[in-house]
Amino acid sequence: MDRSISVSITYILCQAGLILFMYPTNIIGSTTESHWMPILLGVLVHFLMVWVLLKGLGAFPNQDMIAIFRQHGRGVAILLLTPVFAYLFMGGVIAVRSYAEIVTIIFLSETPSWAIMTLLLTLATYLASKGIESILRTGVIMFLLFIPLLCFILVASFQNADWRYIHPFFSKDFSFLKSMSYFNSYFAIGGVFVLFGFLQPIVTFTKKSIFLSSLCIVPVFFVSVYVPILTFGQDTSSQFIFPFVIAVDAVNLTWFMFDRLTMFFLLSIVIFILIFLSLVLWMLVILLKRSVCQRVSSTYVLLGLSVCVLTLCFFIPDWNAIDTLFTWNTPLRFFVLIIVPVSVFLLGIRAKRKESV
Repeated sequence: MDRSISVSITYILCQAGLILFMYPTNIIGSTTESHWMPILLGVLVHFLMVWVLLKGLGAFPNQDMIAIFRQHGRGVAILLLTPVFAYLFMGGVIAVRSYAEIVTIIFLSETPSWAIMTLLLTLATYLASKGIESILRTGVIMFLLFIPLLCFILVASFQNADWRYIHPFFSKDFSFLKSMSYFNSYFAIGGVFVLFGFLQPIVTFTKKSIFLSSLCIVPVFFVSVYVPILTFGQDTSSQFIFPFVIAVDAVNLTWFMFDRLTMFFLLSIVIFILIFLSLVLWMLVILLKRSVCQRVSSTYVLLGLSVCVLTLCFFIPDWNAIDTLFTWNTPLRFFVLIIVPVSVFLLGIRAKRKESV
């Protein structure tokens, strides 16, 4: 049955959750002017790789990425899927630990981070145990509840904007291409779309719906960066760990019945990340069940993964360690972002040539 709408909605939620978190910090840290240039380049890379992956998957109807690689040899499958597993696993660890950190900093300063991490992972594990259909249905419900609120917050965040900070708008400086901070920004760009390689044949969707959802998320890339820039300026924004969150916290709406928009903003983002974490755990279970844990119950595999993720999170002491993990994850990030989609695409071309012979 076609699930284009629910897949697109869940994709939007996960992308929004990743973009509105560390993406502004990484872009602001990568350049001092013309921030639209690194943003636009990342968006173009995102669209290109999504198109490449979907084009490749189209050559293998009713097959997921695992089946595609396995039918071309065990070596190919191990070579391409092992980095995918490592990337998803590290992504889960980074997401749990970093989002627990931001919740602690903003409004639960007296709550130990281990309690927040345990709660996040418990909820994500429960949702992942219910399967992809339940995750997608939950995504639709959360979209209806929180996206109107998030759109309102994004618009309201321009309250303190000083448009003079947008200058200089044009620049010939491309030094951001050598910045590790810019490379780290691809965590938001390439963190979700690998999901499309796991959905067939369980869930079907159309390419058009995915590209439309990608277009919907493009403004969020620019808003998340330019709101803190226009509010505080480059020099001040670059000093914040979470510049967009601070910019939202600075919004003062006298007619709003609650004191702070930040609480509602973070609630929305945490919900979106729960959806993302449940998808990551579900994909990790699929990878293990189709490879080394074929005779083990999915429930036990999921619980084992969750315990491993939580245990590793306990060994991450502070934000500097999280930032180091972002850097270590860079090679895997670009492998999943570029090598995996291109491999699926090339195998799809090969399959079509064999059919035409």
